[in-house]
Amino acid sequence: MRYYPIFVNLENKHCLVVGAGDVGKRKIQSLLDSGAAAVTIIDTREPDSSLDSILKQGNVTYCCREFDDADLNGQFLVIACTTSEAINEHISRVCNERGILCNIADQPEKSSFIVPASVKQGDLTLAISTGGQSPALAKCICRDLRESFGDEYARLLTLMGLIRPLMLDLALETKENTAVFRKLVNSNLLTAIKDHDLDSVVEILKESLPEPLHDNIPELLDGLV
Repeated sequence: MRYYPIFVNLENKHCLVVGAGDVGKRKIQSLLDSGAAAVTIIDTREPDSSLDSILKQGNVTYCCREFDDADLNGQFLVIACTTSEAINEHISRVCNERGILCNIADQPEKSSFIVPASVKQGDLTLAISTGGQSPALAKCICRDLRESFGDEYARLLTLMGLIRPLMLDLALETKENTAVFRKLVNSNLLTAIKDHDLDSVVEILKESLPEPLHDNIPELLDGLV
């Protein structure tokens, strides 16, 4: 199956995870890391100590009981990873009827979306999908990407994020802004950041940024290189 690639904004969204085993714990943490406003966890077992840090967060609710269809009320996204195939399938069916995004762990054919393998460096996220045909290959590709995309990409992205509002405040034409950003990403800036070569970074920024922003360069680089 060929999936439509999409990144979902979970800000102000409520999410439900049914099943708090090893897989469920990873899913819960990933939802919290992605900014979910609230995460409800349902499991028939009492939470173990590995969930202590998660349960201390104010936006997490743990319910020690069986799943009920009413638990889906108000949920934007649902992940089912119980040990019961029948329960997982039931959750999938009801979510489909209600138009709720649903993922059944390790059963892409019963899911309305899958969670791709991913590599993260700061705000940079690289997602890999094999259409559910080979998770092992996806993990292999992730390993290769981790070797190719180091933390210098995170630092470069942070720098670009700081530069962007300063450029917009200059109220230049779109084509002028585009030219500056293209010049930056096509320069040796990434290599200079990777090598912690502050002098080269400063030189590249002075060559690329409009003169009114040159005074901002020290604060842009504070703690970055």
